[in-house]
Amino acid sequence: MTESRPFLSAARRFMRMPADWRDRLGFHAPDALAWRLLLLTVVFTVAVGMLIIAPNAASFHERWLLDRLQSAELASVGVEALPYSMVEDDTANQLLAIGGVQAVVVGDQGVRRLLLQAPNLPRAPDLIDLRQARPLARLTDPWRTLVGHEDRSIRVQARPRYRSGDFIEILAPAEPLKAELRAFLLNSLLVSLLISLVAGGLLYGGLAFLVLQPLRRVTRAIERFAIDPESEGDPPSDRHDEIGRVERELARMQEEVRQSLRSRARLVALGEAVAKINHDLRNMLTSAQMASERLAASPDPEVARVLPRLERALGRAAALSRNVLEYGKSEEPPPQHVRIAMAAAIAAAAEDAGLTAEGVRLNKSLPARFAVHADPDQLHRILVNLMRNARQAIEGDATRRTGRKGVVRVTAAGEDGAWVIRIADDGPGIPSRLSESLFEPFVSGRASDGAGLGLAISRELAVSHGGGLNLVETGPTGTVFELRLPD
Repeated sequence: MTESRPFLSAARRFMRMPADWRDRLGFHAPDALAWRLLLLTVVFTVAVGMLIIAPNAASFHERWLLDRLQSAELASVGVEALPYSMVEDDTANQLLAIGGVQAVVVGDQGVRRLLLQAPNLPRAPDLIDLRQARPLARLTDPWRTLVGHEDRSIRVQARPRYRSGDFIEILAPAEPLKAELRAFLLNSLLVSLLISLVAGGLLYGGLAFLVLQPLRRVTRAIERFAIDPESEGDPPSDRHDEIGRVERELARMQEEVRQSLRSRARLVALGEAVAKINHDLRNMLTSAQMASERLAASPDPEVARVLPRLERALGRAAALSRNVLEYGKSEEPPPQHVRIAMAAAIAAAAEDAGLTAEGVRLNKSLPARFAVHADPDQLHRILVNLMRNARQAIEGDATRRTGRKGVVRVTAAGEDGAWVIRIADDGPGIPSRLSESLFEPFVSGRASDGAGLGLAISRELAVSHGGGLNLVETGPTGTVFELRLPD
């Protein structure tokens, strides 16, 4: 219990740490990335510490044996200096005690000479030859000493340094080496743990500052955006690495989603408004159709001339009202393909778009008996939208010279298995800021009093026919749209 109190105290201090600091360090949930990163940091630092301890233990083990060899070699020199190389037992014991060995053997030209002899051993000693390069064995020798028997002895051979001969050999007990090696490993382990804790803490702190804290900020931005997409988050940092790029891309995508949601909200509001007035509008159109039927009996020739145009307009308006074809709420019905003479279709669309001989006039150039297969009502809507936009652009041009009314040119030709119809005007052109988003909903050009849905609806209708509608060119001399329909 006493040993666990410091750990419990540290844990209590951590839990009392302010929540924002715990979040900055990344300790937010047990399964958070910070805990995994901390665990990996601990494992890696401990592994590095072990990689350092193992060679140090081998070095200490070899150095301890070399010290004993040096002491024994010096003792052997003293023994040989005595007459007849003989020493008394007390002197031999003193020399052995000084060297910390049990026996000393000198080898010279294949002859082994026993200089100092120890009593008989209960176990056969293990041989360690320091003259040979054995990297793996030297790494494992310290651990063999640690786990060896308490009566284990070691025979060590090495080249002599202070005398002649082929080798010098000592016999030493392993228990003193084991005690010193155990103390050395314990000290090395404590030092390695301290270094690992400092290095791991610095490493984790750097990773928390450079990686975890920015990722936490990105995660909070995503969670806040999921709860309230309209809320403005923190601006992205000015970092130039991958995390900075992630923050900037996330901010850009969030802004795009906000714009999309706002457009959708406007579409929904528009659909609700049309749904509310749809009933009243249908009643009004029904009354207008009844009035047009009564006008059909009028003998006035001007009424007879205008009445077909009025009936067509009322019929198309009634059809639109019945189907609630507001953009973004209901789907357009699939086109009903019939053969349409384009000369008559363009003339009718020009009349509904307000093109007249006295104002902005129509100039068409079509092949003989030019016809396409398309839905009459949808094709009419496309042409009316394009021509009305061209007329409004010309009439809203403040730089146009007095007396020049303007013209809308319509040409057609066959290209690559499709009919291409071009509608061009000599207006002021479309502003460059609008040219890239011209076919998006609620984008209106200059001198336009509409909702900005005409071109978006026209492109959708063209695509439903299997074709397309594109802006070919625009500039101070005019604008050209291209309507492509399959042949």
